[in-house]
Parts: sequence; C-alpha cells; structure tokens
Amino acid sequence: MELILWRHAQAVDADGTIDDLKRSLTQEGEHQAAEMAAWLARHMPTDARILVSPALRTRQTVLRLTKRNYTLVPELAPDRNADDLLQAAGWPEAGGTVLVVGHQPTLGDVAQRLLGMRMSCAIKKGAVWWLQLRVREGQEQVILKAVQNPRML
Repeated sequence: MELILWRHAQAVDADGTIDDLKRSLTQEGEHQAAEMAAWLARHMPTDARILVSPALRTRQTVLRLTKRNYTLVPELAPDRNADDLLQAAGWPEAGGTVLVVGHQPTLGDVAQRLLGMRMSCAIKKGAVWWLQLRVREGQEQVILKAVQNPRML
C-alpha cells in the first residue's frame, strides 16, 4: 500500500473570528496547491483513492488536483488523530494508493509512527510525504518514497 500525506496549503490565520473549518487558502496557498497538484498529477496513479478533511482549506487544496473523485472524511478533521487517519485510509490492508489531504499535527504523527521516528515530525504547508509499505525477506517495511515541498518545485 502507498499512503500520500498532503498537508493543506497556506490558509488565513486562525485569529478566533473565523470558524477553523471555514478558513480559506491565501493567494500564496492557492499557488502552493497548484504547484503541488501539478507534481502529483504527474506522479500519482490515476486510480488512487483521495480522502479529504471537511475543512474548507483542504477542499480548496484538492480542487487544484481534481474537481471530482474525492471523498470528504470527517475522521480527517483538524481535531482528529493519527489512529483516525490510518483507519480511514485502511492502512495497511486496503492496498493501492491513498492520498490524504489533511492537517498538522495529525499528518506528522502518522509519518512519525510509520517511519519509527523518535521525535515529532512536522509537515510543511502544501507539502507531500509519500510512504510505501513493502515486504522484504518476510518483514514489513515502510519506505519514504518522496518528500516534496511546493517551494522546491
């Protein structure tokens, strides 16, 4: 199974006047989302399942990649955790490729857990971490296939 973690692009600040789920992308965030979507379109399998948090900023991010073929998943909301994300994605039993568009710290927590890191992991806004489960010599391993930041494209 392959799991692609895509953090939403830059959004307006959470200043307490806007419901967190209604925060939209900034102009810079729109650019970040478009850059990363173009990269994903070139590399991601066309049959990948796409799961998206119900937050406006994640929906705006994924719309740069596709206007259809994605599923809003309440378990990916900002207040959820790594266990919720892994269960929603069907890790590792689901097979195939799953793209999850979500939030920190949950995405970083998933990467930390699957890669066996001792320290917390931060995924930058708009960035993608691509993980793959493989079996080698009878042992399951998680490999990091790619890390891509929109500023590096």
